[in-house]
Amino acid sequence: MPTKKIQVKGIVQGVFYRAGAKEFAAVSGVTGWIRNTIQGDVEAVITGSTDQLEQFINWCRKGPARAMVSDLKIFEEPDTQFKDFRILR
Repeated sequence: MPTKKIQVKGIVQGVFYRAGAKEFAAVSGVTGWIRNTIQGDVEAVITGSTDQLEQFINWCRKGPARAMVSDLKIFEEPDTQFKDFRILR
């Protein structure tokens, strides 16, 4: 399955960004993981169909209501298979 790495910058910690992403992943069918970084950003690795990835990335551009995304970068990753979508700590 196609796999992408996403880096999200802005006000994305302490605003339920990861929890919102997990909920949206369940709706969109994306699998993978998401975590906070020590730099104050959020990063995720996701896999799914091209349409599923596009939907999830579009959600990440805004995030939950309290988030303020200032930058989003997307990187190609080797194709990967995940069983589910997890929040890593």
